[in-house]
Amino acid sequence: MKLHELMPPKGSRKKRRRIGRGEGSGRGKTAGRGTKGQNSRSGGGVPLGFEGGQMPLHRRIPKRGFTNIFKKQYEIINIKDLSRFKSGEIVDQTILFEAGLVRKDKAVKILGAGDISYPLNIKVSKASKAAREKIESAGGKVEIGQK
Repeated sequence: MKLHELMPPKGSRKKRRRIGRGEGSGRGKTAGRGTKGQNSRSGGGVPLGFEGGQMPLHRRIPKRGFTNIFKKQYEIINIKDLSRFKSGEIVDQTILFEAGLVRKDKAVKILGAGDISYPLNIKVSKASKAAREKIESAGGKVEIGQK
């Protein structure tokens, strides 16, 4: 078999139906929209959630609760995730991002799940008390206040 002989399996590639391309196509003139009416016009149709003038469901149901739009979002890292870094290495948000552990735009918080047996210098936004104790007992250092 040669490169120019390659073909997709029969029936796997279907042509798109082109509507409004003349009467002979079988989908010309009104292009499958029917005759007259709101939905036949360009820009026609009703908005999403419109129920024919009846009070829409999203307005009938009572609203409850509150969402704080200023809430600080944290990326969570556990101590067991830090095992991929070498002893004495400085671990900050950019290093964690390059390792694929966090996204760039969010602050980082270290939690205490897992154990660490060698020292690491960690610079993050927050750390739990348990995480801080485990890192410092292994001879490492935790700096708080980045982003």
